[in-house]
Amino acid sequence: MKIALIGYGKMGKMIEQIAIDRGHEIVSIIDIDNQQDFDSPEFASADVAIEFTAPQAAYGNYLKAWAKGVKVVSGSTGWMAEHGDEVRKACSEGKTLFWASNFSIGVAIFSAVNRYLAKIMNQFPQYDVEMEETHHVHKLDHPSGTAITLAEEIVENIDRKEAWKEDTTDKKYLRVDHIRRGEVPGIHTIRYDSDADLITITHDAHSRKGFALGAVLAAEYTKEHQGLLTISDMFKF
Repeated sequence: MKIALIGYGKMGKMIEQIAIDRGHEIVSIIDIDNQQDFDSPEFASADVAIEFTAPQAAYGNYLKAWAKGVKVVSGSTGWMAEHGDEVRKACSEGKTLFWASNFSIGVAIFSAVNRYLAKIMNQFPQYDVEMEETHHVHKLDHPSGTAITLAEEIVENIDRKEAWKEDTTDKKYLRVDHIRRGEVPGIHTIRYDSDADLITITHDAHSRKGFALGAVLAAEYTKEHQGLLTISDMFKF
């Protein structure tokens, strides 16, 4: 498979190595200083572009890739509120985007457990639920895209929570806290607390390698599929 990389930071470099190890060819690498390469024949030859950039750049990158007939796999977050409707419309009209807030296989499993547990806990109002996410100090956005996805899953399945919020004591909201320290790849913890006991589930990433592998697996899946794709499509959880 021919892969283009959009964004060449730590994640992009790790994706490059894993893709090569799996027998794929990197035909184009686009970063902040060579945006003109979107118009190159090398980029247009890609089967899939894997995009990890910033929220303000992601949607524009999708448009540039689609204009060249290139499918996109993206882990960028923060663009959905402003551009979600346009992306859904484009994908319904023939464009392809595989989007996930987190490509880790472990996080996909954790998400499935989260949804199942929330459905059970909807029956037990004596348990209050809250979430905490921890990431490295270089991550400026909060809460993380993964935390938002997990929070939305909880709110969807627990009737007593209207929405999620940071820094709240109002019990009608799911409280989501964030911590930034060191070089932590990512820790997400969900707690159900009652007077009698505490139930906790946690996903603790050891490195970015799991995220990078998942992105390459998503690219392999995307080459053979079209439309707006998600981790749930790929793993069938």
